[in-house]
Amino acid sequence: MRGKYFKQGIGILVLLILLILSILLALSVGEINFSIKELVEISRNKTGIEYTIISNIRFPRILLGLSVGGALSLAGVILQGVYRNPLVEPYTLGISGGAALGVAITIVFNLNIVLGLYMLPLSGFLGAISTVFIVYILSISKNRFNINKMLLIGVMISFISSSSMMFLLSTTTAENLHSIVFWIMGSLDEPNMLLVKSVFYASIAGLCITYLFANPLNALRLGESKAKHLGVNTSFTIRVLFITASVLTGISVSVAGVIGFVGLIIPHLLRLVIGSDYRILLLASFLGGSIFVIVCDVISRTIIAPNELPIGVITGMIGGLVFIVVISKSKFKNH
Repeated sequence: MRGKYFKQGIGILVLLILLILSILLALSVGEINFSIKELVEISRNKTGIEYTIISNIRFPRILLGLSVGGALSLAGVILQGVYRNPLVEPYTLGISGGAALGVAITIVFNLNIVLGLYMLPLSGFLGAISTVFIVYILSISKNRFNINKMLLIGVMISFISSSSMMFLLSTTTAENLHSIVFWIMGSLDEPNMLLVKSVFYASIAGLCITYLFANPLNALRLGESKAKHLGVNTSFTIRVLFITASVLTGISVSVAGVIGFVGLIIPHLLRLVIGSDYRILLLASFLGGSIFVIVCDVISRTIIAPNELPIGVITGMIGGLVFIVVISKSKFKNH
């Protein structure tokens, strides 16, 4: 038992060190590179173009990457626990499709021009929450959740949202088309610190709320009926966790766009490394998601510098390749 807790503690410590290193990497690397010594001097002087680059450009991206990565990974591990399926991710329930459709409608009808700067993230969040509400209502039968029904409805709503968005894309102007496609592929280039801080506070609040249900999540690994016998109010637990995961995903998608594979690959990998105890896995997934998104953002803005790739492209490519390797190794071991 001591060996297990020691391994888990080492795992969290390693993730914290990797997070610090990824933050330093993101602060140092870009069109203008800084050494660690230069970063210290810049933070002391707080003057010049170098400080402006660090404080106004790189730091907001890092904070948003930490928040979005942590929130999406946390949402993924929550949903995988609720569904008892390691292949479920936040976008499976159609949340990203709803957010993308909301943004597409806003851009096509020029509502962002009429209603101001906050309309795009607001429309994305409203689209995501509307999708969640529909899935939630349609999944309730006789005042009880049907987990499998919820999953199927979410997948179908995702297809409907995607088809509706394709219709809008095929009928709008080239300028609107470019804006929608760029948003869909994801970006951490958000200059509004109010939005960045909002995502950060929401992600930390989501982590705190989720930890209140760490033991019920562990019980749900045995199945709903056995969890009930252990004294867990499964209906209440599933509702709270589902809403928490949905809000975390909706806020992340509304500000940063669709950044795929974070909520799927990170919890899956960490479950293999440190085990399935949610008392450790929740924090580990949050830290792992933050590291993954921050590093992918560094790659996206440096690989074809001075141009920038959408971060969703990088997370999709790296996440997909890693997932294929992990699945292949697992199959090999089983045989």
